[in-house]
Amino acid sequence: MDMALRDPLIGTLLDGRYRVERRVAAGGMSTVYQGTDTRLDRVVALKVMHPALAGDTAFTTRFIREAKAVARLAHPNVVNVFDQGADGGNVFLAMEYVPGGTLRDLLRDRGALSIRAALDVLEPVLAALGAAHRAGLVHRDVKPENVLITDGGLVKVADFGLVRVLNTADGASTAATAGTVLGTVSYLAPEQIRPGAETDQRVDVYAAGILLYEMLTGHRPHTGENPVQVMYRHLHEDVPAPSAAVPGIVPELDAIVAGACARDRGARPHDAVELLAALQRVRRGLTSAQLDAEPPASTRPSPRFPTGEPTSVITPAVPVERTSVLDVPPEVMEQLLTEPRPYDEPPPVRTRRASDRPRRLPRLPRLPRGPLVWTAVLAALLLAVGGTTYALSGALYGTVPGVLGKDRAEAQRLLDGAGMHGRFTEVYSEAVPAGQVISTDPGAGARARKSDTVTLTVSRGPKRIAVPELVGRPSGQAASALAGAQLAAGAVTETYDDTVPEGSVISSSPAAGQQVAENTPVSLVVSKGMVPVPDVTGMSKEAAEKALQAAGFAMQSSGVNLFGTGKVSGQSPAAGERRPQRTVVTVNFPFL
Repeated sequence: MDMALRDPLIGTLLDGRYRVERRVAAGGMSTVYQGTDTRLDRVVALKVMHPALAGDTAFTTRFIREAKAVARLAHPNVVNVFDQGADGGNVFLAMEYVPGGTLRDLLRDRGALSIRAALDVLEPVLAALGAAHRAGLVHRDVKPENVLITDGGLVKVADFGLVRVLNTADGASTAATAGTVLGTVSYLAPEQIRPGAETDQRVDVYAAGILLYEMLTGHRPHTGENPVQVMYRHLHEDVPAPSAAVPGIVPELDAIVAGACARDRGARPHDAVELLAALQRVRRGLTSAQLDAEPPASTRPSPRFPTGEPTSVITPAVPVERTSVLDVPPEVMEQLLTEPRPYDEPPPVRTRRASDRPRRLPRLPRLPRGPLVWTAVLAALLLAVGGTTYALSGALYGTVPGVLGKDRAEAQRLLDGAGMHGRFTEVYSEAVPAGQVISTDPGAGARARKSDTVTLTVSRGPKRIAVPELVGRPSGQAASALAGAQLAAGAVTETYDDTVPEGSVISSSPAAGQQVAENTPVSLVVSKGMVPVPDVTGMSKEAAEKALQAAGFAMQSSGVNLFGTGKVSGQSPAAGERRPQRTVVTVNFPFL
């Protein structure tokens, strides 16, 4: 029997409002259902915590508090949180339902992606994480299963279930609990594993780097037979360059992965906004051929039915890895952090024997004092030269300070403190507030000559355009004016108008002067001119009056119409002539 059919929540009503209809996915900490908000009559996703976690008061309190923080995060690439509630032992979130699939589904079906496809997915993910980071939130569980791709190609980040609110102004958050690892092992940053290490937004940057590696190569960089092996690799091994697995990947993307996945968090980009700026800078330097080059066939997943006969079990190319709470015994954690030998080899055991007694080493001949003196002099000389070189290097070179998110004055102050010159350029940005630095060239942390200029790109805020005056213009001129203003022509509606000539614009929506985003469609109402007088010849008086009134005209009659049975024999103005509405039309009846 289908497990969903035996799920006790199916068919129930949570909090008297949300009807649970079918199971969508089950994770290590919660189950997601499709449901209906019966109050607003809309489809929602219902994320219900597992009963074991819902019974933990501290966990539930944090879940609710931080879910409220995420609900305040409004971004087109973040799955919206509508409501939070509890019904008996069920603690749940009501969220936006996103029809489509996950990035994991895409990787399972296609394997490695082209560079363009990988960047098309990662850039909106970083935009969503960047908005969260600037709002003081850290996701802490970035992975392909939490990246949703709608049927229309829109990318959304979901499941902020492990989100943490940063505690301090500099971005530091609370330390990890000793012996407990929370998250998805393949995407954990080293500081999420070390007991007592502080975590901040750079754990999301690390996971985003793993995500990029996986999209470019079709597999994860660190694997193992059990979670402990994977954690060991995160702690002691660098993430390899994607080009080592897939030849042809450009060195710039190798550098992006290396920087984002640096084991020392201080060497990573400060947040997702900084990583996004670096990624977009790399993208602008790539050709169409580089962006669209298809990965080798070896990176594609194996056929689902290799024998030609369908089997009852299909093993995905990359298995789904669930978010979990791992309790690592203290002795295992100590070995993870301190053992230099491979994690899967036991320490060698040595048994002392009589033959193992230390033997006396032969006495070495004493060296003459002269060479020792000259060796000391040479060493001192090398130290002096090295010190001088280091001092000159410090005078000529410096490290580009981190100024992303700073205003122009603060960025200039930091550059002055580093002894560097800055040149400011401005671009429009929908994501970064006006006046804040979006990117630097060279990037933050890079070594650069102090005589060189550091280019800082500053946000001008969202680009807004005033809708031009279109009323009275012919529709063709109006369309040209919209194109010249970098706006799009929207729907065109035609209607009769007494004052605006036929084919000219009566009104626009948005109206003239309103500030709108680039390429916003502007709808037009175009005049069909004055109304043609309908032909009422041959009609009865009653029918003629109804026809004229329906067209917006008044009627008067002349002639004799005994008993109302006569038919209209003529009219003035004639049928088809264009006249302003409310014009009086005279209808004639035959004289008897």
